[in-house]
Amino acid sequence: MRGIEDFGAADGLFRKLRAASGADWAGYTWHPFVQQLSAGTLPLQAFQTYLIQDYLFLIHFARAKALAVVKGESLSAMRGKAAAVLAILDETLLHLKYCAEWGLSEEEVTKIPESIETVSYTRWVMDRGMHGDIMDLEIALVPCTVGYGEVARRIMADPKRMTAGNPYQSWIDTYSSDGYQALAEAAAHRIDALSESHGGEARFKEVLRDFSMAARLEQRFWQQGLDAVRGGDFVGNG
Repeated sequence: MRGIEDFGAADGLFRKLRAASGADWAGYTWHPFVQQLSAGTLPLQAFQTYLIQDYLFLIHFARAKALAVVKGESLSAMRGKAAAVLAILDETLLHLKYCAEWGLSEEEVTKIPESIETVSYTRWVMDRGMHGDIMDLEIALVPCTVGYGEVARRIMADPKRMTAGNPYQSWIDTYSSDGYQALAEAAAHRIDALSESHGGEARFKEVLRDFSMAARLEQRFWQQGLDAVRGGDFVGNG
């Protein structure tokens, strides 16, 4: 596995955004939720809360990818985004099966409403896509895709990681896998390419604002799991 920070080209826009976002990015990719995943100490209810909201997030992620078909700058880009929509829709079915392994039935997952964190994140992404161009939309989306790849790398490099018997190892394996890492790498390079075609350097302050906002929204998405346990707001088994 490559270095933790080595997504995209060394001189590309993605790495520049990652570096400039500073504490926002670090707070997302090494959030206490992530640290507890690594240590195997995350409360089950926190993880269940996250899984439910992640399923609801995926639905809107598919919608955002569908919008990317409309915003796509070329036929090739449109085909790629169309394939991504179908892949995410298939992933929702797999996600329900994964939830079942954690004591969450399909009925239970689908009846729970979106949290404020899920609503604010997903609608913000759609707003950036609706009012901007393909680069605005992909900048709003890329922290999720690449960030999870970096989260997995950070966990794998963590000297405090539970290496045997971690109850969350299947989740870690998903995002540290070669397949997901390749997906994250491609997403970073996509931002680098869009920078060349859509004036990313000239728009740096604007896209950095959105990149950093997405990282902060990702932090809140993790945090809701911890807050549900502390506040006793979880609605589920366990």
